[in-house]
Amino acid sequence: MRTKREDIRNIAIIAHVDHGKTTLVDELLKQSGVFRANQEVQERVMDSNDIERERGITILSKNTAVFYKDVKINIIDTPGHADFGGEVERVLKMVNGVVLVVDAFEGAMPQTKFVLMKALDLNLPVIVCINKIDRPEARPDEVIDEVLELFMDLDASDEQLDCPFIYASAKNGYAMKELSETPKDMTALFETIINYIPAPEGDPDSSTQVLISTIDYNEYVGRIGVGKVDNGCLKINQDAVVVNAHEPDKQKKVRISKLYEFDGLNKVDVTEAKIGSIVAISGIADIHIGDTICDPDHPEPIPFQKISEPTISMNFIVNDSPLAGQEGKYITSRHIRDRLFRELNTDVSLRVEETDNTDSFKVSGRGELHLSVLIENMRREGYEFAVSKAEVLYHTDEEGRKTEPMELAYIDVPDEFSGSVIEKLSQRKGTLLNMGSISGGYTRLEFEIPSRGLIGYRGEFLTDTKGNGIINTIFNDYAPYKGDIQYRKQGSLIAFEAGESVAYGLFSAQERGTLFIGPGQRVYSGMVVGQCAKPEDIELNVCKKKHLTNTRSSSADEALTLTPPKILSLEQALEFIDTDELLEITPKSLRIRKKILDPTMRKRSQRK
Repeated sequence: MRTKREDIRNIAIIAHVDHGKTTLVDELLKQSGVFRANQEVQERVMDSNDIERERGITILSKNTAVFYKDVKINIIDTPGHADFGGEVERVLKMVNGVVLVVDAFEGAMPQTKFVLMKALDLNLPVIVCINKIDRPEARPDEVIDEVLELFMDLDASDEQLDCPFIYASAKNGYAMKELSETPKDMTALFETIINYIPAPEGDPDSSTQVLISTIDYNEYVGRIGVGKVDNGCLKINQDAVVVNAHEPDKQKKVRISKLYEFDGLNKVDVTEAKIGSIVAISGIADIHIGDTICDPDHPEPIPFQKISEPTISMNFIVNDSPLAGQEGKYITSRHIRDRLFRELNTDVSLRVEETDNTDSFKVSGRGELHLSVLIENMRREGYEFAVSKAEVLYHTDEEGRKTEPMELAYIDVPDEFSGSVIEKLSQRKGTLLNMGSISGGYTRLEFEIPSRGLIGYRGEFLTDTKGNGIINTIFNDYAPYKGDIQYRKQGSLIAFEAGESVAYGLFSAQERGTLFIGPGQRVYSGMVVGQCAKPEDIELNVCKKKHLTNTRSSSADEALTLTPPKILSLEQALEFIDTDELLEITPKSLRIRKKILDPTMRKRSQRK
């Protein structure tokens, strides 16, 4: 007999990147009394990882719970970037409805469409929250029309179209049902969640079924599975069996040793969990996403969608440059291998494969951002290694043709720059699908483009639009190979002598292009020290000192003026490197180098 559990609501907060999901969760936590009156709370308290806080993005979905009028609301904050879309797809299996947050100025964006499509496919009720209505250029009425058009494009049913709209400013902590109301607090959103999102239902008397949708990891207890109790109830010390819809042979007997529920930002020990509860279970060693925990007498797995495949890969290689091992703590292939395989505990969209060479590992992910976050994390933990240029993963279709991943790119640029953007993307095999003007003198372009055409494009795009353009991309499908693309029009400036860079040597080098290093930096033969102004590679000596004679005094050097070097960030360096180069990564430095350091050997391999 299926019953509803009225004292619980399970919701996910979904949106495009930067539309204010995490800030909204902050306010719901504050106004439900989770924090003490005098407690100091940092902003975006759900973004717990350093990189999430610095970049202002959410990478891993997080669970929390608040109480409102005796109803427990389990809230899941999800990432907005397409690279972490795998997180959103799975989390939606745990909830009974979603709050779709849309920026009152930007309106519906590609990721809004992606997350909304996933929610509508699962028939989840949607509450639309128009956020940032306090922005001076907010246009809430137009945005509502855009969102309703999006519902129609995605073939929403009549019930789904009849969804409630809430107007909010998460930053200022208020939500309203009508724009004409006086802003107070978040009550309107709390009330709408309780009245509109259905209570979870299941059969409390049937056998246990819990689908694991997220994996957490903790050094002390290992893997922690998070999921919703669909049927029956889960008790401590209960015998259970783990099964999986995609692996029919899997049947593993386990015992439930530790059970937690969420309360505010903490996990609380419980002895049993009833239907509709979102629980965390520790003590099952190799639990995976998509596993169902069942009664041993009735092992029935709950179906779930497969996790999206990776589209891009890089090689992680043991660093073998002349400066190797001087700045990192973990440098051997065993260290790198253990760390990469440990990442698989929590990141399900990642793949790690061993190659023929014991010092190199092929790591595949959902995009450049996905892999660069992993690289940055490893670097901060003291790892030293090198990575190759990102390459896309090709497939072969039934007719034996080579296919490659394609993306949809949505680009907002000031009108005067639209011509140069169209020209650049056409060179990178992009096809213009749509073009229209939006408010404020901006043009919106819609392109279909191979994923590899976007590798290394973002930096160039920001330069071309003087920092005013916005580009959003989302994976579309595999399509036949579009032909070769030239990634980079300029060559590299290469050092051909080891030593320390000197102002005199750099002064003559800077006439050849843009330098990446300043004086007093250690260089080695084969290291890339700058970008050449011409399409060829040029070797230079940046360690060259001036010979002193009676007529040349050392003080005459003081007149040399060096242009400040262009210091590349990790993303820029990953975009810059070419297929015959590597990026050397240590906790302190980023150095670009040629794969073959010896100049004679390098020329021979180019001739071949």
